[in-house]
Amino acid sequence: MHIVIMGCGRVGSSVAHSLEDQGHSVAVIDQDPEAFRKLRSGFKGTKVTGVGFDRDVLTEAGIERADAFAAVSSGDNSNVIAARVARESFGVQRVVARIYDPRRASVYQRLGIPTVATVAWTADQMLRKLIPEGAESLWRDPTGAVVLAEVAYGDDWLGEKVYDLEQAAHTRVAFISRLGEAVIPGPGLVLQEGDVVHVIAEEAELSKIAGVFASREPGRAGH
Repeated sequence: MHIVIMGCGRVGSSVAHSLEDQGHSVAVIDQDPEAFRKLRSGFKGTKVTGVGFDRDVLTEAGIERADAFAAVSSGDNSNVIAARVARESFGVQRVVARIYDPRRASVYQRLGIPTVATVAWTADQMLRKLIPEGAESLWRDPTGAVVLAEVAYGDDWLGEKVYDLEQAAHTRVAFISRLGEAVIPGPGLVLQEGDVVHVIAEEAELSKIAGVFASREPGRAGH
């Protein structure tokens, strides 16, 4: 794949290195030529100095053959404009924009531009390190309403059927991670110690689901 990245800060350079290590070709755009110093000396990709939503700059970076585009500069508006130009003018289907203001993120999602809200993501990750219980969102649809989340459960659910857990929480378990493998639960699958439960649900329901998972009501399972 060929991926174009706008922004050569810490995130942009890190993503560029990771993609190159995976065998992809990479082009990095930044207005400041000094920013390219963040790239390692052995970086083999293309470095383009200029504004990331300028058509000529994007063309120089190989946008016409790009499989994906990431806008990770320090400006929300620049990131979204660049992502829209990449998609709407050059037909790149896989685009993502980094957004600092989470209030804007939902607006941009409705425009069809997948976003990573930096502040919200960082806050969520910090909370997960401090308070590991509850639910951790791993994926969300473009509207942000539906999420795939890892949900912690109490020990009193061990030995109970996953089906009973679903019924109690009024949710759907997408899969269980067991001994490093993903297992799609059948009606008779029983929770074992070490299982990691992933549910697909509306984000607004996650707190309720986490509450049910945390403690099983006596006599609830099997009904």
